[in-house]
Amino acid sequence: MRFPLTGQVTTLPSVLLAVALAFATLLVPAQWAAAADHGDAPAIANDRAADIGDCFFFLDPNDNTKVVMEMTVQGFIVPQEALNFALFDHRLRYRFELETTGDAEPDEFIEVSFSEKTGSTGNPQTATIASTFFASFTGPTTPAAEPVANPPQVTTDPRTGIAFFAGIVDDPFFFDIPAFVEFRKSAMAGQPDPTQFQRGRDSFAGYDTLAIALSIPVNQLRLTAGNNVVGLLGRTWRPPRSKSAKVRKIKKNTKKFNVDRMGVPAVNVALIPFGRKNEYNLASPRDDAAGKFARDILGTLGIFRTNAANMDILAQTAVTHGDFLRLDLTKPNTGPGGGNNTAAAFPNGRRLGDDTIDILLFFINNQAPLGDNVDGNDVPLRDTFPFFALPHEPFPAGTIDDRTRN
Repeated sequence: MRFPLTGQVTTLPSVLLAVALAFATLLVPAQWAAAADHGDAPAIANDRAADIGDCFFFLDPNDNTKVVMEMTVQGFIVPQEALNFALFDHRLRYRFELETTGDAEPDEFIEVSFSEKTGSTGNPQTATIASTFFASFTGPTTPAAEPVANPPQVTTDPRTGIAFFAGIVDDPFFFDIPAFVEFRKSAMAGQPDPTQFQRGRDSFAGYDTLAIALSIPVNQLRLTAGNNVVGLLGRTWRPPRSKSAKVRKIKKNTKKFNVDRMGVPAVNVALIPFGRKNEYNLASPRDDAAGKFARDILGTLGIFRTNAANMDILAQTAVTHGDFLRLDLTKPNTGPGGGNNTAAAFPNGRRLGDDTIDILLFFINNQAPLGDNVDGNDVPLRDTFPFFALPHEPFPAGTIDDRTRN
């Protein structure tokens, strides 16, 4: 099966590709395990509140005049600790950076900040949603609850029609981490062994995560005339001590305060060598497009015997115009759980149900069938915004748990 690729990409310069191929047999990446972007760098391991797990970007299948952008953070929350861990760090800023002109530079920003959690577990935090292209508004988070999860509390701004959600949800990512680790070991030993994926256990089953979601009317986006492709990058950053900075003032001055970034899944966690992972998170899409990490990415792909043509396809997705999820607004999205029609699948944006690992493995394996045998989320996704499944709750006494599949 050939998967769709978003438009507005160009071929990686042949000189860069040649250099990358020359180094491919020399580069041996340090230990890493692919998990979308969960725990992708050493600095993030010490700052879990800022750890982005995944970003999603798709047209609402119930109304294609709205675009949905989502970010998960602080993954691997076990249900019995949800009441303690289900809070957003009030010292962080959670940002959606939008590229609307076809280059590698973010043009518009949405920034979400939260009040400090000071009350009981049932009290919501207050989120402030600020942007360069719409007026700020506020909304409560959906607090964690036991033994029955709270339904998602959605706030809709009456001026713009923009809807907002933040709260604890089931982690929608699905992937067998140990199987991929063993597959990587076999590739580094010179004999890639796809049978490692026969294990087929979802490493994210049974765990929760925090999520932020926005539903924005497409007509609210400030697009360049004739451009229907929008890029999305998620970022977390810690501002200077001053609490008065506004999005318009800080949008060009946050680099030294960055903590994590996320666009295309698995780039940093799977393709960047260990020694450069922190550097990658602090960098920008402009750095990507300038080739700052291209040799590392393509060198790692060489370990998997990925050929030049498929290296180039993957480079177009995450390097040539920067590490953005790119969504073609003219491609209809339909189906349950946030959409499931093939024509709108990743790398055309990314939906909650898209099997991104199998799609990436397809190209890594030179378009020969290869998958991790984990083909969907462990619980059904919801069919309306914000589409995440409700969070897991602690099991009753006496339950034998095979849902948490380490």
